[in-house]
Amino acid sequence: MHPTDSYPRYHTVIDLFKRQLKSFETFVQENSLGTIDPLQYEMTYVNHIPKGEGWNEISDLGKVLRNYDFNGTEKRFLPVEEGVNLRTTFALPDRKGRLHASIRNGKRKDDSKPVLLLELTVRGFPGDGAREAMWEWFDVAREWIVRGFTDITSDEIQKTVWRRTR
Repeated sequence: MHPTDSYPRYHTVIDLFKRQLKSFETFVQENSLGTIDPLQYEMTYVNHIPKGEGWNEISDLGKVLRNYDFNGTEKRFLPVEEGVNLRTTFALPDRKGRLHASIRNGKRKDDSKPVLLLELTVRGFPGDGAREAMWEWFDVAREWIVRGFTDITSDEIQKTVWRRTR
């Protein structure tokens, strides 16, 4: 993606995935290659938070994530952080999977501007390989990513970067 590209909304992406999967299934069937039996599904959203948009130093992480405060106001032994790589996991109901959240520092490819990369990934399986169960699983995964994003990120970053209100 380029900065000028429009954001690919979920319904656009899932519709494209459905068409591509159908095409692949047809190819597999026409060439007698067996059947597709998924063992796990995965959905990932990647959010780039550029330096200057809600944060300026890694120690500002508490301005981005509501549960992490790395402020440098108290006297401590360690210097200010120079990098971050955090991961956390949340179980979905009924053992349908897990939401994995990670944040790490990086640089934007086109201009090398520092960014925080917030990745939200749901992995799992509905226990039923039927297509309808798969589409329902992806809808649940999307809900967990969207609502998880809201829970994880600070109100301030939602207002200033994503122009959302809680």
